[in-house]
Amino acid sequence: MKIRAGLGLFAAALLAGCSVLPESEPATLYRLPVAASQTPANNPLLGDKRLGVAAPEAGHLFSGNRIVVYPDRNVVNVYEGARWHEDAPALIQTRLIDALSQSGLFEGVSVDRLPSDLLLVSELRHFQSEYDRTPPMARIQLDVQLVDGKRQPIANETLIASARAASVEIPDVVDAFGEASDRLSAALVEWLANLSSDALESERLN
Repeated sequence: MKIRAGLGLFAAALLAGCSVLPESEPATLYRLPVAASQTPANNPLLGDKRLGVAAPEAGHLFSGNRIVVYPDRNVVNVYEGARWHEDAPALIQTRLIDALSQSGLFEGVSVDRLPSDLLLVSELRHFQSEYDRTPPMARIQLDVQLVDGKRQPIANETLIASARAASVEIPDVVDAFGEASDRLSAALVEWLANLSSDALESERLN
């Protein structure tokens, strides 16, 4: 009975696209390509505020540093021998901080551990390569929420971005993740720049 149970768990792990065996060779570590420059933006309601950016929450699939791929329909897998150089939520947090700092929307942008007037919290819902056709597409979905100093919600949005890889090779897939990340960052900057006084509930910010 114990042997059968063990085999059942092993099969379930394989079906989930996760190997219970160690990788035969050290994995190559990848970082996101250097971010594209962000267009300066302005919102008078935010210009004198300091923003903290929290690392996104993420489920088990996207919380680590494995590069996730959907090779076919409902199949979930990871690229063998390749990993991000840090966990995916940390990658996204750094990307957002860089983009928002470049935009000039806020007086200052930093990690959420430092004092701030506003906080951007989020959940990473998608961060994978998808074989809807060949070559694959990098897809990112981030549900974001702007909250005040008391963690009261101010505004929220769902941001989705994608980019097609130049080939099936992992370096080209990584480049596609970088391009999709740039598009996601640009969409975030645009959303914040266009928030109205009603959406921002300006009485909370004064």
